[in-house]
Amino acid sequence: MNAPASTGAVTCRSMAPDGALLTVTATVRARAGRAEVKCSVPGAPEVAQHMQQVVRLARHTEPRFDSRDQVVLSLDRAPEPGQRDWELAAVLADRIVRGVYVPPGVPPGPPGRLIANGWSDAWHLGRIDGHDLRQVPVGVLAGGADLPHLGALNGHPDPAAAVSTARAWFPLHSGGAADSLCWVEASVRPAQHEQGAGADESSEESSIAAPGVDAALQARVRAVLAGARHYDGRGCNGWRTTVRFGEARFQGGSFELALVMADRMARGRDFLPRGRLLATGQSSGWHGGRVETVEALAPKCALLLREAAPGDRILVPRAWEPQLPPGWREAVRERGASVACVERIGII
Repeated sequence: MNAPASTGAVTCRSMAPDGALLTVTATVRARAGRAEVKCSVPGAPEVAQHMQQVVRLARHTEPRFDSRDQVVLSLDRAPEPGQRDWELAAVLADRIVRGVYVPPGVPPGPPGRLIANGWSDAWHLGRIDGHDLRQVPVGVLAGGADLPHLGALNGHPDPAAAVSTARAWFPLHSGGAADSLCWVEASVRPAQHEQGAGADESSEESSIAAPGVDAALQARVRAVLAGARHYDGRGCNGWRTTVRFGEARFQGGSFELALVMADRMARGRDFLPRGRLLATGQSSGWHGGRVETVEALAPKCALLLREAAPGDRILVPRAWEPQLPPGWREAVRERGASVACVERIGII
């Protein structure tokens, strides 16, 4: 898959509920070390950030991805608050300008010919959940029943069929009644990267996305997965990965072992428990497979015991073993769950 040689603008429009049109403009240029997607919306930086996230996640359904080019996307004006029907237009503009999708009978050059409405809560699966138009005018491409997934654009199977998803849970400890378990979910699909001069084959940015979290946590997620995959000999470049959290804001590294295990289960690198996998642990050296201790042993053990259900598998750092509360393991087993104290990842 190669981006078009021309850097001319491609446009795709979306119809607002009142009939007005929003225009998405896309251009492509050499990446030159910049982000692979850049978005702008007048007076609405949060919408631009959401657009970037949507496009990056939708790209995860593509079997091949060439990271040598940057696509610049812009909306001509800010949509109404809460309006998301422009998402499909942004995804299509990104695909058209890169030559990934050619609308039947619609050359990519002339502006304004393609109108598309649709939104999704799972672009990384290629799903198009619906649209917000009361009536779909003739010639408008609308997501939902008639276009349920991105594969249907080209008569291909549902991209979600190639995605493997697994969840693990980790304890959120704040020192009170708000203590709870939080899930982390890893969705992976095999990826083939373009080869050639200038290809950025090691780019974490184009292989792993964590929507809804801040830049610091996203960077940490990428570093953890890259290290853990290096340890098991399966590098990041073999997968397109989306990581989601049940809660977007939290502190500490207690989630790291759960993230690694969710990723390993999704990639078929570890056994699935009968119930959930509950884990806490972090590492300063995931490339060596080490699992290190985390803080708040006592309250986290209490939370894990309280939440344990039949079939659950609980993983805690080996460094915790001498300090586990008396009778804790036995109490967990009485609830039908199992416990392992681990010092390295592997077949646990």
